[in-house]
Amino acid sequence: MAEYKLQVTTGDMKYAGTMDRVYVTLFGTEGKSERTELDNFGIDFRTGTTWTYTINSNSSLGKLLLIKVEKDPFLILPEDEWYCSKIVATTPEGDVTLFPCYRWISRGELVELRGGKAVKVFEEDHPLLIDHRKKELKLKKSSHQWEITDDKIPHKVHFKLISELPAELRFSMSKSDEVAYSRRTIGIELLFKGLVGSSEQWENFKDMKKIFWYKKTTMSEYVADHWKEDDFFGYQYLNATNPNVIKRCSELPKNFPVTEEMVKPFLKEGSSLKKEMEKGNIFIRDQKIMDGIPTRKLENGDSTYMTVGFCLFYMNPENKLMPIAIQLNQQPSEQNPIFLPSDLETDWLLAKLFFKSSDVMEYEAVHHLMNTHFLVEVFAVATLRCFPVIHPLYKLLIPHFRYTIHINIAGRPELFGPEGTLTMSSLGYEGLMELMGRHLSEMTYSSLCLPENITARGLESVPNFYYRDDGLKVWDIINSFVKSIVEYYYPSDNDVFKDSELQEWISEIFTHCFLGNKHSGIPASFNTVEELIKFVTMVIFRVTAQHAAVNNGQFDYQSWIPNGALLLRKPPPTTKGQSTMKTILETLPNVGETVKTAALLWLLAATYTDVVYLGAYPEERFDEPAPKQMIKEFQAELSYLSEAITARNSQLEVPYTYLDPKEIENSVAI
Repeated sequence: MAEYKLQVTTGDMKYAGTMDRVYVTLFGTEGKSERTELDNFGIDFRTGTTWTYTINSNSSLGKLLLIKVEKDPFLILPEDEWYCSKIVATTPEGDVTLFPCYRWISRGELVELRGGKAVKVFEEDHPLLIDHRKKELKLKKSSHQWEITDDKIPHKVHFKLISELPAELRFSMSKSDEVAYSRRTIGIELLFKGLVGSSEQWENFKDMKKIFWYKKTTMSEYVADHWKEDDFFGYQYLNATNPNVIKRCSELPKNFPVTEEMVKPFLKEGSSLKKEMEKGNIFIRDQKIMDGIPTRKLENGDSTYMTVGFCLFYMNPENKLMPIAIQLNQQPSEQNPIFLPSDLETDWLLAKLFFKSSDVMEYEAVHHLMNTHFLVEVFAVATLRCFPVIHPLYKLLIPHFRYTIHINIAGRPELFGPEGTLTMSSLGYEGLMELMGRHLSEMTYSSLCLPENITARGLESVPNFYYRDDGLKVWDIINSFVKSIVEYYYPSDNDVFKDSELQEWISEIFTHCFLGNKHSGIPASFNTVEELIKFVTMVIFRVTAQHAAVNNGQFDYQSWIPNGALLLRKPPPTTKGQSTMKTILETLPNVGETVKTAALLWLLAATYTDVVYLGAYPEERFDEPAPKQMIKEFQAELSYLSEAITARNSQLEVPYTYLDPKEIENSVAI
């Protein structure tokens, strides 16, 4: 008689346990066991518990290959899903093998668990496992399919409703409950104040500060107090929600005719625009990619308003990035003047307001949604379709796709539905789709890799650029971790080349994410270990750090609508000297539009109790000691960086926290 010990762990999330009967069958190289019920004295499979069971076999099964798990109803109780985290099996010979599960199991469902070290497809040598691998991938491809709703933007998964998602891709019950609670409390407060749906215009800025009683942050308060200041306007292009758009300027575009006389008062005494360009102190933001996109039509037939212009910045001797000239449209004319800080205060403020509004629309649609959420959805779906759970890259990557498909399916109608927040922007749905399509057609691989991105924009030595400083350090730490994992499983370029599942994975990403654009530089296949390390580094950085950088400050910076509105109600100024503060208030969104945006941003800024931060791998998927040690070293490096960032921030008037590893979520989960 051969005796096998099974340690069975039930997840610790809400409702993870079950009262149902659970059966297992062990499969080894020398045969299989009888189907055996796991039943100890008392209540088995309670939430957050681990129980040990004994399985007897007439003889040794040899090397354990699979564990088949089944669940049948207990008496006449209703459906009772069970979340099985893992099973650890000890053989009569003393071998201990981890069988990760980490999924919900329903009645009548048959789940076969692979155990042991990660295995690439060409390393499989047992007919049972070869067949199991093929069947697993066939099932994955049938249950996760591609859908094309717009041929200009990344493709998406075919699921349309949250209820259609496999249980392990959905939010936990606790997160769903917390999101629903936040939504209710926000809605009740705004309804009580009579702000929801109000078409009234704001009468003063003071009233805007009273949207919420308690839902404020230190930074959102700071923004409301400092949004008019030029140095804070410039600071945001380095360290706020969209540090992705400015670049060093060595020559002015011909359609932005700024003269030396215009900007001389704002430069260092005795200097000139030409000299400051030569020193590398002049920077530009050009919004030309939005040129020609029509704005949204209102029900009365009027159009909404958007500008597509330029802003010139100067890094002054105090190391402050200052806006020194704004032109609101691409073609210069008498009706398209260049606004200057020396203009009437409200003229300059109105120019910044319109310029920032266009930037916010592009930021939300492109740099936030498309460049993180939509790209990451493709990475996630390709991973689910192309890698079996035993593949080393599945084990490495799957924690970084937690909740991404859920949040994208839930978010699309809220943002792009008929009354969606982005649909109601000045660009509207059609305009935003066109904008995203243009960006994707111009996207390059190097733009997605932070070190190359910073170099291409000439921002290597800009002072007080904390997004760059922290981001490059996080990139290097991730890259070092990925390098150690990848080189452990792929010791040679030939291992990369002959991994057919890996090649299919990158091919699907190239096709469904980057639409087969060869000019992008995105690889359609991998030939070397180095290529694989770089791409996986980019994926993990984008899923974690880049999303944190563009997401986590949304309420801080965008809930104060004058700092960046998605919709403006009056046309941009075409002459100088005609504006007042009343003009600005009339240009901003009305009360109902403002509070709708602020409420959504609060939901996106909230931290939920089941959050998982970068470096944490609560699901034990690797069975080998080496990758487990690599994870520990990865966590240690992130911890050291967090301490350094905390120390620096303690000396700053405006701390930059978004790339502190203890603030970076491990996946695009909100």
